[in-house]
Amino acid sequence: MYLLAVTKHIMETTRMALMGAVVVVVVFAGLNAVPSTSRASLFPNLVTASQSQALPPEVAALRLDFGRELAASACDGVGSPIINASQKIVRSVDSGQAGNYWAFDDFDRIIQVWATGEPNEYCASVKYTGSFRGVEGQVSPGATGVLTGKEAGPIQGGYVATINSTLLETPFWDTKGGVGTTDYACDISGMCPSAVNWVTQYFNTDYTFSYEWWGWIYRAGGKSIWVNSSDGNSGDVIK
Repeated sequence: MYLLAVTKHIMETTRMALMGAVVVVVVFAGLNAVPSTSRASLFPNLVTASQSQALPPEVAALRLDFGRELAASACDGVGSPIINASQKIVRSVDSGQAGNYWAFDDFDRIIQVWATGEPNEYCASVKYTGSFRGVEGQVSPGATGVLTGKEAGPIQGGYVATINSTLLETPFWDTKGGVGTTDYACDISGMCPSAVNWVTQYFNTDYTFSYEWWGWIYRAGGKSIWVNSSDGNSGDVIK
């Protein structure tokens, strides 16, 4: 989701502007957040990583150790998570390095938040698992060609972020367990009329949000791998 994050504008909110990634409209918390994987919606708006950071896709995929980066230890929080919720998102949209939207994404997202021990400071680890479907005629996420519309496959990744705010006395979503399915209803122009910012379901709206790490892997089969990460972008989904 250029993850799904971050993205590309992980569109969840202007204030969550991602720092360096391509974004998914999901997001892509994120990650408007940044994170998408190009996550324009899901991944809050990410800025495209420098091409000079690009690695061969096989190498980048091995280096993108999202399991370690998104582990609870990455937050080093106090005690158990105060939020441990799961959400299903359908029809988010992903953006790529060329600035266009190139795919629709569906995914499950796990949102975990810990208090850091500092006043009104929290650490969030948000994990995404899902799938993407390329759109015929759109420039590919790595900007190496034009999609046929047959590009599809799994996405994995997520982001870690620091949130400074106060918790809502009565959150809009449950803090534990599933919170249901959200249809972002995105179109290929990046409009997502039903996108929801998960942060404002739990925190007051005067929050600040900063990404510590984000990354997503898109696999279209064989060596067609697109890596969108704060560590650098590489590869593409074109075969």
